[in-house]
Amino acid sequence: MFVLDDGRNVLFVFVLLILLFALWGFCNGMIDVMDKHFQEELHLSLSQSAWVQFAHYLGYFLMALPAGWLATKLGYKGGIITGLLMVAIGGFWFIPATHIASFWAFLLGVCVIAAGLTFLETIANPYTTVLGPIQFAATRINLAQSCNGIGLLLGPVAGGMFFYSKNAAGQSTGSANLWIPYAFIGGAVIVLAIIFYFANVPDIKMEDDYHLDDPAATNVSHSMWSHPHFWMAVLAQFLYVAAQAGIFSFFINYMTSQVPPVPAAWSSPRAGSGWFGGWFETHQNGALGFSNKAASNLASLGFLCFLIGRFTGSAILKKFAAHKVLGFYSAAAVVLCLLIFLKLGWVSVACVFLTYFFMSIMFPTIFALGIFGLGERAKRASSFIVMAIMGGAILPKVMGHVADSYDLSRGFIVPMLCFAFVAAYGFMWPKLSGAEGMQGVSTSRGH
Repeated sequence: MFVLDDGRNVLFVFVLLILLFALWGFCNGMIDVMDKHFQEELHLSLSQSAWVQFAHYLGYFLMALPAGWLATKLGYKGGIITGLLMVAIGGFWFIPATHIASFWAFLLGVCVIAAGLTFLETIANPYTTVLGPIQFAATRINLAQSCNGIGLLLGPVAGGMFFYSKNAAGQSTGSANLWIPYAFIGGAVIVLAIIFYFANVPDIKMEDDYHLDDPAATNVSHSMWSHPHFWMAVLAQFLYVAAQAGIFSFFINYMTSQVPPVPAAWSSPRAGSGWFGGWFETHQNGALGFSNKAASNLASLGFLCFLIGRFTGSAILKKFAAHKVLGFYSAAAVVLCLLIFLKLGWVSVACVFLTYFFMSIMFPTIFALGIFGLGERAKRASSFIVMAIMGGAILPKVMGHVADSYDLSRGFIVPMLCFAFVAAYGFMWPKLSGAEGMQGVSTSRGH
């Protein structure tokens, strides 16, 4: 699965890419915990706190096309190093931002880090699809994205540890400690950039199934935009990331406002000691529920479901057509969001965790289906699909507005509609692409 046509083994390069996937997963995981932190520190509404998500995804939007252009000029290696250095700058910026102590300063750091991550995602996602036989492209990208899930799993733990920390007097020290995990990220990516600089990273060209790279092909039929499987992937990715960002960013709010009252026995001295200390608190309505710290740790449980979905999804994609898996997983997410919308108590709470599982394979699978057969233009096409991540900046504000007007459970109508379109794209993909299915679904060939 990691051997090129000329016999070169690129497993080591793939391992390096896995570290990149874990990196941006870790950063994204902390963003979702930071959202609730600013709500409390700055007394923001749900729609106002969504500016954190807006700044994050704005970085993706602004840098997606430049990243695609530089990837073409500098190659995969140069683009990756550029992205890592930008992430380092953003990470270290949080040190002075903590002293400035203004919302805009933190948002700037979030935006700069996201801009650097744009380079990494624009390059690493399509690069995984060409690091070996094309029939295993969807499998490789989902395997790499599984390590993205590990980063997502650890991000909320680190965020909860520093953003919701308290001193001996019980006072919050989150604002003073916000810089620590980001400074760590800055140092880690500098080391990664040095490793990539000295590593042998081959610049591999994707198969040109539609002859887009033919010098004689100048008419519109050879534009990547003339292929509906690509431009609909851009729209599907926009809506998927919108749904994902809304669910991720408001998870802590859901767990502290929509969960039914927990049994009093859960907060007994024995049950509330050790790792579970500080998990429960009495809310304004007088009911016993989860604290912010507990919700942060439960977010990691959600990302564990996400991670399990990624690993199992990689195996499933070796046996079943990628577009069918995408369609069925998205349809399942539609049903789950409907059950959350209906406010069915603990059933709805379980459905929130299950949405993480079914979202797991969507981003990489849409990506692989969207750039299928685009040849050298896959790098540029990749930048447009990454640019579609801007959906994560816009739709959470809509979901937050619905939640402010009604409640957060009703807000799940927004991701439900998004998942419905993604499901339609998956089931329609063969007709859109003119292909029977991505051939990474069979185990009949060797790795």
